[in-house]
Amino acid sequence: MTGFDLTKLLAERSGERYELHMRHLNHQLPRMLHTIGFDKVYDRAEGAYFYDAEDNAYLDMLAGFGVMGVGRHHPVVRRALHDVLDAQLADLTRFDCQPLPGLLAEQLLARAPGLDRVFFGNSGTEAVETALKFARYATGRPRVLYCDHAFHGLTTGSLSVNGEDGFRDGFAPLLPDTPVPLGDTAALERELRKKDVAALVVEPVQGKGVHAAPPGYLRAARELLHRHGALLIADEVQTGLGRTGDFFAYQHEPDVDPDLVCVAKSLSGGYVPVGATLGKEWIFKKVYSSMDRVLVHSASFGSNAQAMAAGLATLAVMDDERLTENARRTGDLLRSRLAALVDEYELLHEVRGRGLMIGIEFGRPRSLKLRSRWTMLQAARKGLFAQMVVVPLLQKHRILTQVSGDHLEVIKLIPPLVVGEAEVDRFVAAFTQVMDDAHRGGGLMWDFGRTLIRQAVANR
Repeated sequence: MTGFDLTKLLAERSGERYELHMRHLNHQLPRMLHTIGFDKVYDRAEGAYFYDAEDNAYLDMLAGFGVMGVGRHHPVVRRALHDVLDAQLADLTRFDCQPLPGLLAEQLLARAPGLDRVFFGNSGTEAVETALKFARYATGRPRVLYCDHAFHGLTTGSLSVNGEDGFRDGFAPLLPDTPVPLGDTAALERELRKKDVAALVVEPVQGKGVHAAPPGYLRAARELLHRHGALLIADEVQTGLGRTGDFFAYQHEPDVDPDLVCVAKSLSGGYVPVGATLGKEWIFKKVYSSMDRVLVHSASFGSNAQAMAAGLATLAVMDDERLTENARRTGDLLRSRLAALVDEYELLHEVRGRGLMIGIEFGRPRSLKLRSRWTMLQAARKGLFAQMVVVPLLQKHRILTQVSGDHLEVIKLIPPLVVGEAEVDRFVAAFTQVMDDAHRGGGLMWDFGRTLIRQAVANR
């Protein structure tokens, strides 16, 4: 019997976490965390909170970039994983049909009327890659349209439909895809007239900047796409599974009916990576058109029992605890409380979003003293003020948030869907104090701003 002891290993080596990462992994991550004061040590987590060695509670308003939809270490998901491990299933034989994938697909499709079949992969970017391949094959066309400022993943195919140049730089040549402005149906139709477009892939609410598609856009886009023989792909990797107050964000509007839908993040229950691509019957039957093509698209760890069990348990928790409804109710409360502060603080420009996906945007102030400081920050690097807000929220108030994208003065709130009025009160009280400090124009917040300016200048 092996002498491996995970508990002992963690006890002996956990103090080396930052050194190990610096030595063996992405060395810039610990550097960045140290620079902005995020190099914390968290001992445990539960629900919407982290806890340090002194048992101080940190409110999680980031949810692992949306992964922890049902909160951290939900007992129902944990029990399901224990059960599936104890069952010792004959998993991933490759030449049988286990029940769990079919059961999870059945549950997902029951929540997505009009979609018929599911492919399971391991991540959001893999779900997008699947949709791109399926759309190209089903239509026989090479080009996929995407929206400016979109984020669909970082593997080569999904990077080709990523609207952020900072992620794309240095990785060309990519696939022949073309950006169009979100909400601009005229631009969409101009591209469709070229008759080489397979699909438009779109986030119903963009993660970068938290911009929702304008009312009626998704339905109009679908009609245009179908008129020109192209497909609509809804990327619900972050917005899906209740995040926006509907199970899928495209369901906020009637009659959208996408052809393919990408899902991941929260479906994992926070434990086992899983991605899913839901689609129309005819698309799947065209891709898998014969027994010779049975493995034309597959994933080695797709449909594994642990991921399927986590997904089934997650959906059960969402139903039992009414988390989609909670996201709508709590999100409306948080957004309205924050929006009421816009007239009070001149640095606060706008609060927007849907459900528990909220963007807080900062902008140029009116008063001369604050405007000069703002201009100084913008000259060094756009986005520094938002980072200046994020840091005291963590350091002083023990609330974890992050900016919604590089060079953006926007903080994105995507907490676990289990948060309620107590967490809204805590966040709003802390945010108000940070805004008070910012508008006084002095103290630790602006001292940290000078540190960020020096770092930005040094990196040029």
